[in-house]
Amino acid sequence: MTRYNRQDVVRILHLNARQLMSWERAGIISPKDQYSFEDLSQLRSLRDLQAHAARTRTRISARSIRISIEAMQRVAGMKNPLLESSAVRRGSHLAFRLNGVLVDPLTQQMAFDFDATARSRREIVCSVEPGPQTPAQRNAALQEMFLHAVQLEEKAATIPQAASLYEAILALEPAHAPALINLGTIYYNMRQFDLAETLYRRATIADPDYALAFFDLGNVLDEMHHLDEATVAYQKAVALLPQYADAHYNLALAYERQGQKRRALRHWLTYVRLDPVGPWSSHAREQARKILKSEKLSIVSRRGRLVRAG
Repeated sequence: MTRYNRQDVVRILHLNARQLMSWERAGIISPKDQYSFEDLSQLRSLRDLQAHAARTRTRISARSIRISIEAMQRVAGMKNPLLESSAVRRGSHLAFRLNGVLVDPLTQQMAFDFDATARSRREIVCSVEPGPQTPAQRNAALQEMFLHAVQLEEKAATIPQAASLYEAILALEPAHAPALINLGTIYYNMRQFDLAETLYRRATIADPDYALAFFDLGNVLDEMHHLDEATVAYQKAVALLPQYADAHYNLALAYERQGQKRRALRHWLTYVRLDPVGPWSSHAREQARKILKSEKLSIVSRRGRLVRAG
């Protein structure tokens, strides 16, 4: 695997060394002496966001970027939203294109992309060029293809093109976990659950630490009425990413449907702690109340841990 030192990163990306340090201080990236190509891709995204802010004479702080990234990790189970989706400036924070929509992770609502029309007019080169390529060039081409596929998912009419592009990525890189997940989600939405399950399982093998892959696998297994297997997948998702609110919600539902109310209670209360406002939180809170009443339990939450009162 090609590695780059700090001087290489500053030179290749035309970065100011102070900017790199500010992202490190804000906790967006970890301080390193050696960087991978994935690190360079993440830094390129950050650089482009800052450049756009400068062109439009607006400001987005490093802290706001970090908060948006962390919120997207919780909402979507992503390891690195800057690489697995396409970030878009939205006010003082970021939104992310995911599965054909623009998601605002702070409000957990779908957002309208005012730049979509202009962006669709631009021709995007998204194929791996023939002939010899360095690993870095090949990875850059694959990343460009992936981001273009994400954009194609924004409109129903171009979803088939997105699916074809994901297939092309997987022909070149069979273990490309984000492409496996996004293609699986296209099939999931078409209710072709067998195909979706196969792709999600491949994603869990390609990246065993990818919480979103296990969450999506749980969803499709649930649709296929394999509740025991779905429960195991949700368990894995929350083990990998304890702050993954939606995975706690679905795991609580799975436990309730299996009659395991006490296990469900823990995850209802965790969901309420992670996402305290909104209709889903209200439902989780009500389910927890019903369990406490029916089971005659006396349990309180103390810093996220459940303990028996008294």
